[in-house]
Amino acid sequence: MTSHPAFPTPPGARAYPLRTARGEFAVVDSSPEAGEEGRGVVLMLPGFTGSKEDFRLLHEPLAQRGYRVVAVDGRGQHESDGPRDDESAYAQRELARDVLAQAEALGGPVHLVGHSLGGQIARAAVLLDHSPFVSFTLVSSGPAEISVSQQQRVKLLRDALAVLSMEEVWEAIQAMGPPEEVGGPARGLGDQDQLRRRWLGHSPAQLLATGRQLCTEPDRVAELAALPLPFHVLSGAHDDTWPVAILDDMALRLDARRTVIAGAEHSPNADRPLPTAHALADFWDGIGPGRSPAASGTA
Repeated sequence: MTSHPAFPTPPGARAYPLRTARGEFAVVDSSPEAGEEGRGVVLMLPGFTGSKEDFRLLHEPLAQRGYRVVAVDGRGQHESDGPRDDESAYAQRELARDVLAQAEALGGPVHLVGHSLGGQIARAAVLLDHSPFVSFTLVSSGPAEISVSQQQRVKLLRDALAVLSMEEVWEAIQAMGPPEEVGGPARGLGDQDQLRRRWLGHSPAQLLATGRQLCTEPDRVAELAALPLPFHVLSGAHDDTWPVAILDDMALRLDARRTVIAGAEHSPNADRPLPTAHALADFWDGIGPGRSPAASGTA
């Protein structure tokens, strides 16, 4: 685990290794502002090729609402260690068990948030044991496998990783065009040097294993809906990874609160962090004994 973070921490937050029964995981942890009553603890899981820094614009507004936010790099992501060649370490069940260990280390129960791939890993954790969680929010994370166009992009990446080094793959991505057009690991909340360092921190085995999961994930919404948890489905108004209509339908099947962030795409946490933070906090604020969150909303 690196001791030199590639990204600055948000105001009032600290970066450190969270010690769990399944090893250490790099986290960014922010607490409510002085004088604010603590309203709960939030555990946030990033998506494919992403990292805990994808949530860094949410820490401050959520702290102002009274929430402690802990964003984590999963096993083999960015600053969390993991084997470089052994894909078995990244089986979805293993990653789900990591999430349960992280929640336990935070003292639980926690509000669980998963973005994209992180949502599917989070779902697997909840299905293993829902007791450590107060609620579950899926951010731009759908019911089953990703869209055909995104499956093709993941296959290109996996094919490249089979014959090229991580550095060579990064150079190939850069040669494809501007980050805002290419997307993927070249686009995010940071400059290209920071994003390159993040990419090089990822385990190739983690990318190969989780990329395969994204392309083959079964629909487990009915299993999830059977659990006694409040659910929230949040997304941008446009999404190429899981079409918004599919996310709408999943929310109905889960009897979940549904939030669509206007002007955002696959990463509302980065595209429009303030309305995203407010929508998350509004959902959590509405959860209490004998209370259910409102059904839907637009921000």
